[in-house]
Amino acid sequence: MIQGTGSNVGKSMLVAGLCRAALRRGLSVAPFKPQNMSNNAAVTDDGGEIGRAQALQALACGRAPSVHMNPVLLKPESDRGSQVVVQGKVKGWLEARNFREDRGALMDVVLDSYHTLARTADLILIEGAGSPAEVNLRRGDIANMGFACAANVPVILAGDIDRGGVIAQIVGTQAVMTAQDNDRIAGFLINKFRGDVSLFEDGYTAIEAHTGWPGFGVLPWFDAAHLLPAEDAVDLSDVSTGEGYHVVCPMLSRIANFDDLDPLKAEPSVRVTMVPPGKPLPGDADLVVLPGTKSTRADLAFLRAQGWDVDIQAHLRRGGHVLGICGGYQMLGTCIEDPEGLEGPAGVTPGLGLLNVTTRMQPAKTLTRVTATHVPTGQPFEGYEIHIGTTDGPDTTRPFARIQDMPDGAISPTGQVMGTYLHGLFMSGGFRQAFLQAAGQASGAADYTRTVESTLDDLAEHMEAHLDIDGLLNAARPIAAR
Repeated sequence: MIQGTGSNVGKSMLVAGLCRAALRRGLSVAPFKPQNMSNNAAVTDDGGEIGRAQALQALACGRAPSVHMNPVLLKPESDRGSQVVVQGKVKGWLEARNFREDRGALMDVVLDSYHTLARTADLILIEGAGSPAEVNLRRGDIANMGFACAANVPVILAGDIDRGGVIAQIVGTQAVMTAQDNDRIAGFLINKFRGDVSLFEDGYTAIEAHTGWPGFGVLPWFDAAHLLPAEDAVDLSDVSTGEGYHVVCPMLSRIANFDDLDPLKAEPSVRVTMVPPGKPLPGDADLVVLPGTKSTRADLAFLRAQGWDVDIQAHLRRGGHVLGICGGYQMLGTCIEDPEGLEGPAGVTPGLGLLNVTTRMQPAKTLTRVTATHVPTGQPFEGYEIHIGTTDGPDTTRPFARIQDMPDGAISPTGQVMGTYLHGLFMSGGFRQAFLQAAGQASGAADYTRTVESTLDDLAEHMEAHLDIDGLLNAARPIAAR
């Protein structure tokens, strides 16, 4: 199990790289994260949902994503509460305080998923959440040491030297944990190092001396990390490195499935700008993408509070285009009806009025992978749906896509405004090329999946070169067997 000294220390990437390194050594390997908190979810083949990071790790293992890889997924809907997804299905909504009290009851489910996976693999690589140093959360813990103790697995503690204070991160974690939890630690590693690694030799030795834990190496900064899908919105960079066709995406407060744009970021002829709150949408945008969101009505109010609705109107007057995906599609309509109060107080929220459609929120959640055809270009593509609510109205007679004989989405009479429920559409190179060509922009039609696969191989090689992979794999056995 890889645990971190804090959030965002690179646990997801470390597990993905170790998964690919183990696969390349001929091991059957599977990823696992007992509890995740993210609005960036992936849909599994059996119609469930898991964190996007575990889907990437599954790819690194050469496996199809499974609901057992992330049995508890929390999807924040407000500052105080989250939707709770258990083994791929929505089980309700809990405030943070209630979840802290109730999460221990989920340990049986978490262990069931873990043992289900363990029967299919030589090795399970487990990702912790947050930090075991948060000892105030230890009682009932299912994400870090609570799980490690229950499942009898060893832990590698990862520290992030890029944020500074890594010696205190690791030594301090040991200082606040119980002796029982410290006995779970098989060693540590340092992540995100920049510069001359030899300059940290004394620091590395100091950690070993203070903790008594062996070190498994110092991993330099991996420059190609931006080519892998980001799990958290905090990982999003403002601007991609491409040039030419300018795609702009406002960073909504509950932005979800933002990796929809990753294939466009990899296009050399496309520049993607993620616009943070408080900044206007750039006036030179060619396409504004309204992304998915965990809370459409709340994020529509957030969008208006930033003045982005005004910016979108100006963008359309300049001849620009708008694409709404999932929650972004719902925002484009005339109104969002929520009679049962699924996203807050029951009522009706006026939409942006850019598509003549109406959305009605309903409790049933659509979770499915699909093969669709883009109506304007005739190009097939693969995608997935993950949403509540249905959308209908006159503009749906001009659908964005067709899923077999069923229409999806809508296009305005001018063709400037488009909406779809389908995530992952730009992953398909043929569709991406046709979409950009229809906009008058050339595309390299790069195979984005191959790019991700190649990057995972590069990550594994990077870790093999700088970490003691043999030692890490040797530590991956039940505590009593070490």
